[in-house]
Amino acid sequence: MGLAAAGLRRRAAGSAGRTEGRFFALAAPFALAAGAVDSGLHLTRWYAGLVLSPAPVGVQLSAMDAGSALSLLLSTLVCVGAVIALTGRWALGAGAAVCGLLGTAVQGAVAAPMSGEGAVAPVVAALLTAAVVLACPPDRRGDRRLSVAAGTMALVAWFPVVVVDTRAFGVSTDYGAWPMLVLACTGAALALRARSSGLRKLGAMAVASPPLVAYAYTDAWGDPWPVLGILLLLPLVAALTVVVHAVRHRI
Repeated sequence: MGLAAAGLRRRAAGSAGRTEGRFFALAAPFALAAGAVDSGLHLTRWYAGLVLSPAPVGVQLSAMDAGSALSLLLSTLVCVGAVIALTGRWALGAGAAVCGLLGTAVQGAVAAPMSGEGAVAPVVAALLTAAVVLACPPDRRGDRRLSVAAGTMALVAWFPVVVVDTRAFGVSTDYGAWPMLVLACTGAALALRARSSGLRKLGAMAVASPPLVAYAYTDAWGDPWPVLGILLLLPLVAALTVVVHAVRHRI
């Protein structure tokens, strides 16, 4: 992992003073947060199914196969690692989250021939997210302001979907659009606060979005049209941000 991270940082401009380094320093916390949202939704959906099922909990747990148990363990590792990284201990937390992401990718790659084409998207998303996290320059890790924004984004993206999944609220968030909308709006909010056009920040959100895109693709049962609509959220929000910036600049 250390060698891979060093190679990625060297390729992606390891110095935070360069444009590429600043870009990945901005994207890495949100990539971790997006990975945590995806893994957290996987965990909470499993828990909701466990609680809402009429079968006894002990029977359900005893019937769980090794693959499902490993998937839950890896998702937990990603979530815990993201929380640790975003609360101040970046190296430890990011390392744990990357291990969980790589394990998820390996498990998905092994299971892909049996699960169909829909299993490919989570594998690619996990690998891309791990690459973005590892590409973060060492001297820009753990930026407190970005970590707070990324953690808030993850919480806002995760909690309403959990409320729906536990049947505590009657409105469905079909196709996983809500987490992507929260990510896009977070990028727009950062851009407007910095009084910039938002292209770099929305670009960083796009780099951080693969886990949420994969979640939406899986949630839509492989239907490309809803996923295409979700993918258009980022360009649309970016365009609106540019317009608002231009109007504000003229005023």
